[in-house]
Amino acid sequence: MHYRETIVWSKAMAAVRRIYGLLPRLPREEMFGIRSQLARAAVSVPCNIAEGWTRESRREKAQFLSIAHGSLAEAETLLTLCEQLGWFDVEPTFLLRAEIEETSRMLTALRRKTRNV
Repeated sequence: MHYRETIVWSKAMAAVRRIYGLLPRLPREEMFGIRSQLARAAVSVPCNIAEGWTRESRREKAQFLSIAHGSLAEAETLLTLCEQLGWFDVEPTFLLRAEIEETSRMLTALRRKTRNV
């Protein structure tokens, strides 16, 4: 199976698209701060899933899935910060949070499976 056929990668890609849709709402002065960091964290998730998927060793696969999971947590934290600073309304991020939580559960299961194979 190719990584593009996995649900976890597809969900991570959907989250990136949603996050990119929110980025224009950030203040201009955050162009190189939170905006850039949020974009990088979001993009890192599907990229690391893809890179891990192509690795031969279980250890490498698990490492890249772990990085993806960490980036997902970073993106979620930055979304929360943006909400708390009043830059994002809670309503537009509600579905995104649900997707992030589901992706996180899937990554946890995939990491466990990778370690136990």
